[in-house]
Amino acid sequence: MALRITIPETPSEADREAVLAPLRAYNISRSGDPRIRPVALLLTDEQGDHVGGLWGKIAYDWLFVELLAVPEAHRGKRYGAALMEQAESIARASGCTGIWLDTYEFQARGFYEKLGFQVFGTLEDHPAGQKRYFLRKHL
Repeated sequence: MALRITIPETPSEADREAVLAPLRAYNISRSGDPRIRPVALLLTDEQGDHVGGLWGKIAYDWLFVELLAVPEAHRGKRYGAALMEQAESIARASGCTGIWLDTYEFQARGFYEKLGFQVFGTLEDHPAGQKRYFLRKHL
């Protein structure tokens, strides 16, 4: 039975799952259950609205910080550091080996380095003319 490539106009979660399912099965057969667990830390304003925070996941004994956002009006007030410190506490309590993340050249490399992260990879020209950095912190 031959396969063909199809390109959906509007990719769906079902399309993503079609790609993810065989990859997940292969990874589990080689490295065991990654024990994926989402991590969410939300910044909440006085009205109870969520206005930023941290989103990530623990998998294979590392915490990956996918998103970190502090509204511009609240930057420089240690909210970002507090979010990262709380995430590190969660990672430690979960027995993680470390934390990793990525950031663009125009974002927060220096911020993460002040928190003890080190660059382990750089992607040139992403976006064009700039760099994307991959950082880690061993716990």
